Amino acid sequence: MDKTDVKLLKLVQDGIPITHSPFKEFASELGISEQEVVDRLKNLQKAGKIRRFAASIGHRAIGIKANAMCVWNVPDEQIETVGNIMAEFPEVTHCYERPRYPDWQYNLFTMVHSYNPEDCEKVAEKISEATGIKDYTLFFSEKEFKKTGVRL
Repeated sequence: MDKTDVKLLKLVQDGIPITHSPFKEFASELGISEQEVVDRLKNLQKAGKIRRFAASIGHRAIGIKANAMCVWNVPDEQIETVGNIMAEFPEVTHCYERPRYPDWQYNLFTMVHSYNPEDCEKVAEKISEATGIKDYTLFFSEKEFKKTGVRL
């Protein structure tokens, strides 16, 4: 990754204009062609520097207001297998292993979004059935204070 790639990532991280030539402004600012912008983005994705290139939708604005952090007590020797199963659920947007603490037995965290809390609970039940993990708890978001992607 060179300095131009870093500058390009900083430019695109705040969004791409919905126009006929969305990369024209970036190309102009970087002093390269639009095609080079596209090629660099493709190369960054192939190299694993960009995980995905997609639209980001404000889920609350379209009515998805039930957000549940599901915490799971998964036997340590099953964490990889169970984590992969949970991550395959389309309703799961995040799936992380976290450390246990003396007063906190949960070590796997999944985030589920839906239109209502009951649907989140149903998804958690399906995940529980698929993995055999019965020890879990859901925490629902009450208010969103900030939501941004990672910034360079």
